[in-house]
Amino acid sequence: MNGKRGFRKLHVRKNLTSIRFPLDTQPTARLASVQVLTRFDERRVLDFSLLEDLPSLDRQQAQEYIQGILRRRSYLDFLIEQFSSVGIAEMELFFKNILRLGMYDLLFMDGTPDYAAINESVEIAKTRISGKSGDVVNAILRRLQREMANLPKPAYEDRTKLIAVTFSHPEWMVERWVARMGERDAFLLMQANNRRPEYYLKVNTLKTASPNFRLRMEKSGVDFEESDWLPDYFKVTALSSIRSKGWFEKGLCQVQDIAAGFAPAALNPQPGETVYDICAAPGTKTIVMAGMMKNEGSILAIDINGDRIARIAENAEHYGAEIVKIRRADAREERFKLADAVLLDAPCTGTGVLSKRADLRWRRTPEDLADIVKTQAELLDAAANMVAKGGRLVYTTCSLEPEENMDQIRAFLAEYSNFELQDLSDFLPEEVLTEGGKAYQTLPHAHHCDGHFGVLLKRVV
Repeated sequence: MNGKRGFRKLHVRKNLTSIRFPLDTQPTARLASVQVLTRFDERRVLDFSLLEDLPSLDRQQAQEYIQGILRRRSYLDFLIEQFSSVGIAEMELFFKNILRLGMYDLLFMDGTPDYAAINESVEIAKTRISGKSGDVVNAILRRLQREMANLPKPAYEDRTKLIAVTFSHPEWMVERWVARMGERDAFLLMQANNRRPEYYLKVNTLKTASPNFRLRMEKSGVDFEESDWLPDYFKVTALSSIRSKGWFEKGLCQVQDIAAGFAPAALNPQPGETVYDICAAPGTKTIVMAGMMKNEGSILAIDINGDRIARIAENAEHYGAEIVKIRRADAREERFKLADAVLLDAPCTGTGVLSKRADLRWRRTPEDLADIVKTQAELLDAAANMVAKGGRLVYTTCSLEPEENMDQIRAFLAEYSNFELQDLSDFLPEEVLTEGGKAYQTLPHAHHCDGHFGVLLKRVV
C-alpha cells in the first residue's frame, strides 16, 4: 500500500449499488450482500429486492451474510482499521463492505474455506472496482488470515466506546443498558443479540393439529424442540429444511417467535367474539387468534400501510383464517364500534429483536425513542376507546425500553381509571412474568427468545 492518497484512487467509483447484474455475469450471494449493505449505509434501508435475481439457496446465504455483518459491524470496522493503512472513514462504502464481507467470511462462517473467503472478495473488488483494488483487498485479508490466532482487541479509554465496538452496538444503547442492567447483564444481552437466531414454528391449527405436525417433523428428520410454554410452538435451528418441505406453502405453519405468541395467549380470544388487531401487519398474530377462535366470530385487522395490509389479506387467505376482515386505517383518526377484545401490537424501537433485525441497532436513535413513545401513547388511547365494558385490551411491544413498556402503561392507567391490569399467571409461564404477575417481559439472554413486553387490561366501567 502506498499511503492514503494512492489508496483512495483504488475505490472512488460511485453509485455501485445502482448497478444490476450484467447479463453475462452470474449473480452471487456475496456480491448481492455487498450491494445491499452499501445501500443500507447510504439510505439506512435494507433493500432485499437486490436479492431477487438469486436462486433460493443463494438468497438465504446472502441474508445470512447481511444480518451477520450487521451484527458484527463495529468490530469488523475496528479490524479494518487495524489491518489497513487507510482510515475506514476515507474508504468508499462499496469497498468497505467488500472488506467487511471478507473478514466476516474468515472469522464467522465456519463452513467457508479461507481461500474461498479471500478469493471471492478479491474477485468482487477486481470486477466491480479495479484490479488494484482487488490487490489491496487480497493484502488486507491475507494479513488478517495470518494473525487470526492473535487478533488485536479494542482498547479505548472511553469505556462506552470500548463496549460498543467490542459488541457492535451503538453507544447510546450501551449507555442505557449498562446504566439500567449493569455491565454483566448488558454484556450478556449484547452477546445474545450477536448470535445467529433460533426460530419457532407456530402450527396453524386451522389446517392441522400439533401431534400431526410433530409426526411430520419426526418422519422428515427435522431437529426440533417442542415448547412447554405455549401449545403448538416448536423451536428449530434452521428454516432452510422447513422451506424445502413445502409446509409453508401448504399453510401448515408459520414462523413466529414464542415471545410473540404471548400477546394472543394473554388476550385469549374466544369463539364468537369480536376482536380488533391494531397495527396487525403482516398478520401473524391475526392468524393465531383466528385459530384460537376456531374461525368463529370476527377479527378486524387494522393497519395504516397499504402494502402491509395486502400481506395480511394474502396471509389470511393462505392460512385459512376465514373470519378476518381487513381495514386500512390510522386507528388514531377513525372511529370503530366497540369490541370484546383488542390487541395493540404497538410500533416500537425493536430493541428486543436485534438478533433477527440487526439493522435496527444502526437505524434507531434516541430521538426515535421519544417519537415512538408519543405514537404509542396515541395508539393506546385510541385502542382503549374501542373496548366494550368488560372487554379486554392487550398492549405489547418487541422492545426492552421501559419508556415504551411499563412506563407507558403507568401513564395510561393514570388517565384511564376504568381500566385495570389483570393477572397473567393463568395464561403465561411464571418465568416471564413481572410486576407481580401483571406484565410479561422476555429478555434474549435470559429466556433464549426475542424480547417482548405485554400487559392485559380489562375495562371495568
